[in-house]
Amino acid sequence: MKQIVFPDEDSLDCANRLRSVFDALPMAIALLDETGIVTALNDAWEVAARRDCFIGHDCALGADYRQACAASPVSEAKLVADAVTALLDGEGNGATVSYDRPRNGDGQYGHFRCAVVPAPQGETRGALVIHTDVTVETEARLSLQEREAHFRSILDTVPDAMIVIDETGVVHSFSVAAERLFGYDAAEILGKNVDLLMPDTPDAGHAAHLCRYLNTGRSRVVGTTRAVVGRRKNGELFSMELSVGEVRRDGHTLFTGFAHDLTQRQQTEARLRELQDEVLQVSRLSAMGQMGAALAHELNQPLTAVVNYLEGGRDLLDNDPPRLDQVRRALDLGAEQALRAGEIIRRLRNFLGRGESDTHLESVARIVEEACALALTGARSHGVTVTTTIDHSQPDVLADRIQIQQVLLNLIRNAIEAMEVCEKRNLTIATRGREGEVEFSVTDSGPGIAKDVAAKLFQPFFTTKRQGMGIGLVTCRTIVEGHGGRLWVEAGADGGTSFRFTLPIPSTGGDDDT
Repeated sequence: MKQIVFPDEDSLDCANRLRSVFDALPMAIALLDETGIVTALNDAWEVAARRDCFIGHDCALGADYRQACAASPVSEAKLVADAVTALLDGEGNGATVSYDRPRNGDGQYGHFRCAVVPAPQGETRGALVIHTDVTVETEARLSLQEREAHFRSILDTVPDAMIVIDETGVVHSFSVAAERLFGYDAAEILGKNVDLLMPDTPDAGHAAHLCRYLNTGRSRVVGTTRAVVGRRKNGELFSMELSVGEVRRDGHTLFTGFAHDLTQRQQTEARLRELQDEVLQVSRLSAMGQMGAALAHELNQPLTAVVNYLEGGRDLLDNDPPRLDQVRRALDLGAEQALRAGEIIRRLRNFLGRGESDTHLESVARIVEEACALALTGARSHGVTVTTTIDHSQPDVLADRIQIQQVLLNLIRNAIEAMEVCEKRNLTIATRGREGEVEFSVTDSGPGIAKDVAAKLFQPFFTTKRQGMGIGLVTCRTIVEGHGGRLWVEAGADGGTSFRFTLPIPSTGGDDDT
């Protein structure tokens, strides 16, 4: 144990207690007399000296502290020596010297506090030097700052807007992406309610949803991703996709929301729908070009009949007396043929008519019958035997009738063309019910499709036709999948090819939105 002399302490017991306290202090302490000689060093000083983690560690009891510091090659040591000399010369009452030095590749941080030990009469009795090593604390703080800076840099580069709010809806964090998305600077939003970023509608109260979640545990926003409407600083409303998560800490809850702007996606989807409509229109016109001759033949029959009935009626009127009952019969038959021609033209106009996708509950039988009326025009003149099997017990499907008829038309015309080289030309068009859906099939007795060709049938611009564009089946699949169904091809029972597609039957039940 080092000898410690405490001025004016006559009680040995008191001195021992003070010495115990002195040695137990965590900072390294040195007591100097009025000449700078070290009179006492606590245990922490010797520990620090053995660890070589502070300047002036060469001093010991009886050594001149100022000389030990002045002899050190470390610049901070000289500053400590100057500070101690000034104090012992009566210049000031204290000084602090901090340092930051490299140590085996790491930083070493600490400070020296020098203070005067006054005598009872106010004279300088000596000096007190306290060394505190703050390396661990400083490195922890710097590491935390570095991690925070790294985390902030990551958040600032995340493309989605990030907003952190508390349980009352007050904004605590507002990322750079959020500034770009909403048009606010972070300083304008921090401390404000998140409802500032939502439109003024009864459903838009985001903070109210969070409050309900905290009170009831039932959530419409936390842990889900949904499309909502946001409001920019200029008042513009826009669609965004919002995902909200939560973190609980010290009895408080913070919510983190990631918002993704849907404006560009919606514009792209709208443009894709426009392009799809254009492709559908081109496909319809292309199909009509192939059906032109057959339609001319089909229309020629009722129109020729109309002419014949009218001419016959005129001849009957020339009789003496006129045979009015037969004239009336001829006019009725002519009117029927004119209506037949008009029906053909009406169906053609409906098929060619361009418009937005218009889905309704449609009869499966009507879809098939009208498609066949167009697609099978002239089929029998090519020796094709057509069998139609429709399951009339099936409920209606939700579909764009014209688009689904286009699918059937393409498949039927393809089947007829495939059988041109075959003697047996049987075409079967059928529907049947499946679980939750209706299946349509167009099956021919043609030569079939090779496996390597079947694998490429639905690839854009792949075609086996000399004049084909390679978009017909791609368009058909796009239409069917857009209706929530699927389209595929398989071998027919008689060695031909069977194209099949499904359409879902709309549910009659409803979901309880909680």
